[in-house]
Amino acid sequence: MTTQGPPAGISVHPVPGLPEFAPGDDLAGEIAGAAPWLADGDVVVVTSKVVAKVEGNLVRVEPGTDREAARQRAIDAETVRVVARRGPLKIVETRHGWVVAAAGIDASNVAADALVLLPEDADASAAELRTALRARLGVTVAVVVSDTFGRPWRDGVTDVAIGSAGLPALIDHRGAVDPHGNRLETTQVAVVDELAAAADLVKGKLAGVPVAVVRGLRLDPPEPDTGTRPLVRLGAGDLFALGSRDVVAGRVPADRVTPRAGAPDAVAEAFRTAALALPEFPVVLSYGATDGGIDVHLSDAPTLSAALNLGAVLGAALAHLRAEGWATRWEPVTTLGAASLAGRLWVGAAGD
Repeated sequence: MTTQGPPAGISVHPVPGLPEFAPGDDLAGEIAGAAPWLADGDVVVVTSKVVAKVEGNLVRVEPGTDREAARQRAIDAETVRVVARRGPLKIVETRHGWVVAAAGIDASNVAADALVLLPEDADASAAELRTALRARLGVTVAVVVSDTFGRPWRDGVTDVAIGSAGLPALIDHRGAVDPHGNRLETTQVAVVDELAAAADLVKGKLAGVPVAVVRGLRLDPPEPDTGTRPLVRLGAGDLFALGSRDVVAGRVPADRVTPRAGAPDAVAEAFRTAALALPEFPVVLSYGATDGGIDVHLSDAPTLSAALNLGAVLGAALAHLRAEGWATRWEPVTTLGAASLAGRLWVGAAGD
């Protein structure tokens, strides 16, 4: 009886022995020295943190400075839009177009006096590394720059591509016909994300291996090479542009019920979060209503602009409360008197 091995497929290999990188280091030279076995068609997957370090894309934390406060300032500087917020956690759109927690800023696996930003242009970094490896080893490889992202509606993190060169970011199957005769209408495979996740299986988060090589995947380089830009889904194609406000409709699950006793604090937090987009627009909450309602006031005389701002803040606050599991009821007043009362809000446990 002849013993047969598994059929040919794709393999993933770590690149051990790389140093702790610092600004100005020769990333291509170190990879070439640690992986002289690189061959044509290989895909070199490099963690974004290494790329950012050698390019000097860091934020220095001065001695005696609160590191978390410095991190929050860095997040704000890298943010073009806050998509969702829960306590100190921010899901934001970065200036690169990625929607990611904390703007992708990393405080792990780095010295206490620094924070690591995302690379300035990870597609350009991938292209530069690809060219440098060809010059050193005479091989034509593809390069993926990976980073760790969370996923909506799923626990856990996985690595995805934020930069690439030498291979398509998406494999488009739209228009193809499956074995059952069904025409594929929407299927595009994010192959660079799959490569990033596969490479992380051998790189890991704590092993100090920032580079891996995927072998056996043969893909022709695109022309022009647009890197990871095709992965970004924003604008008209983004069904979740408003973050958590899009997922609050429907019945609140029983396990999200919260005791009524915490309502005032929950309401205050909801309005604080909602009003962040309007820092010059204060809202006054009064908890003295004998029937359990919470009075919501404008602090200044009512105007059309103030009414519109209040509507925006109120809508966001109600969405926040619903997302936290509270049942709400809003009763606007018919006229705004001298006290600028806007309405009364009742908040209770789900099912009230």
